[in-house]
Amino acid sequence: MNEKVRASLSRGHVIDMTTTGRNTGEPRRIEIVFHNLEGRLYISGQPRPEERAWLANLKADPRLTLHLKGDVKANLPGTARVITDETERRDLLAQIARIWKRDDVDKMVKESPLIEVTVDGLPKQA
Repeated sequence: MNEKVRASLSRGHVIDMTTTGRNTGEPRRIEIVFHNLEGRLYISGQPRPEERAWLANLKADPRLTLHLKGDVKANLPGTARVITDETERRDLLAQIARIWKRDDVDKMVKESPLIEVTVDGLPKQA
């Protein structure tokens, strides 16, 4: 992985993400924001009571591809870990809420999707 890609992953921004459709097996690509919190990559979303299709896809098959776009372009295969532990969700979503200037952490903990992404070939932070 080159330094431009590493630098791009060091700060959150808009990317595309491809998952595998849980019913069709077909690739499903969406635009989404990732966050780098203490060297780890996370993807969340605005709170909504219904489960997102992308999250359901990752529960069925955790493999994904992150697509960097803009100045740095790269297709990065990886694996998602769906975060369900309430304490871990609260800690991480409180940080994301600050970034988004939100004050509804309880609602986010209850209704926001949250995954950690491990990119193939990128060491995971301890």
